[in-house]
Amino acid sequence: MLRSIERNAEWRIGALHGHCHRTQRHHTEHRRKLESMKFLTASLFVLSSFCYAAPPDTPSPVKVETLLQSAASWDGTPYKTYPSGQPQITVLKYTIAAHTTMKWHTHPFPNSGYILSGELTIEKKDGTKKHFVAGEALTETVDSVHRGITGDQPLVLVVFYAGTPGKAVTIPTNDESH
Repeated sequence: MLRSIERNAEWRIGALHGHCHRTQRHHTEHRRKLESMKFLTASLFVLSSFCYAAPPDTPSPVKVETLLQSAASWDGTPYKTYPSGQPQITVLKYTIAAHTTMKWHTHPFPNSGYILSGELTIEKKDGTKKHFVAGEALTETVDSVHRGITGDQPLVLVVFYAGTPGKAVTIPTNDESH
């Protein structure tokens, strides 16, 4: 009986050992097939992109239009630097009633705006003015006292501020004369 148990154990070990070899061969073949499939899939993807590319005279579905690119504010004053520290972009949408004269203020860092509707005249303390209408982009002054005056329609303006966390985007001045 002991002999029978030993033979049975040898058979099981041999069968298990053979199964391991078959499994390893199977995994190697499976890996080769997967690599072939990956290569074939990548090749088909590249080839299909050429097949579905639009003809050269077809307009792109994406249109990019530069609205404004400037190194200076609307009055021609060059921007010097961005504030130091962690950058923070703030985008604000202003809706301002018609015939509104805003208070005098400054901005501590570069910013730009886009007028969605209405009109805006920006005026500096020295009397320099510039008028903007819907569809126009503008660059604001930095550390220069100015104010905005809206036209006959409400103004809707989106402004993009390139500042730092914790710093106000607009600083009101105490001087209301002019």
